Amino acid sequence: MRKNKLGYLSLLGFIGLLGLFTGNYGFYGFFGFFGFISMLHGKGSDERIDRNIERACRNAFVFDTVTAAFSIAYIASFKAVDLWPLALTFPFIGIAVFGFSYGYYDQKED
Repeated sequence: MRKNKLGYLSLLGFIGLLGLFTGNYGFYGFFGFFGFISMLHGKGSDERIDRNIERACRNAFVFDTVTAAFSIAYIASFKAVDLWPLALTFPFIGIAVFGFSYGYYDQKED
């Protein structure tokens, strides 16, 4: 069984701490990378890991697509330009969705 190196992406979550020190809210999106912590302790065969990654990618893609469609439609309809920074954090939340979905599928026995 090979080592799953995607778990090291969770180290990027520490960049989110810059938001606390600088007051820049844009850095808070990096906390989404902490979702990859669950990938450090993968179990199963290589094929199972690949299948779990595919399932988690599907969940993150659906989340990102739906939230992007609704947020862009809302901002365009109500001319709420001040909500763009919030809308741009949704892809980072999608990263967390991917990490947590992978952790769920990895723990679930098929």
